[in-house]
Amino acid sequence: KYVDAIAVTKGKGTEGPVQRWGVKVQPRKVQQARRHVGTLGPWRPRRIMRSVPNSGQMGYHQRTDCNKRILKMGEDGSEVTPNGGFLRYGPIREEFVMLAGSTPGTTKRLVCLRQAMRPKKGVPTSPPTITHVDTSSQQGG
Repeated sequence: KYVDAIAVTKGKGTEGPVQRWGVKVQPRKVQQARRHVGTLGPWRPRRIMRSVPNSGQMGYHQRTDCNKRILKMGEDGSEVTPNGGFLRYGPIREEFVMLAGSTPGTTKRLVCLRQAMRPKKGVPTSPPTITHVDTSSQQGG
């Protein structure tokens, strides 16, 4: 099965246009600030369009990550929990779902899973064969 993961992304607070939009840093000889956009837009319309790169909130937005493959589902979390538990999370004690890839958000943040709205064509539909789950310690010992 393939699912969509819906969650709120990691918040990064207020960021400038270079970090938030990937705008190039201005060259050395500019008169004003170097980490700003060159122009905010034309004379008319006499307002700043929302598509213009500007500073503001970065992160903490709801995002949907599409077509994540379910690798394993289970009742007992000890079969996938590494020795000492996951870093900044701990051991898994209840039912679990293992997905391929990453999901939006921080550790312990609520993630909503739904059936894939736009499944890809030509992807494997049979369940994957998991040969080994590494449960060695993540603490490096």
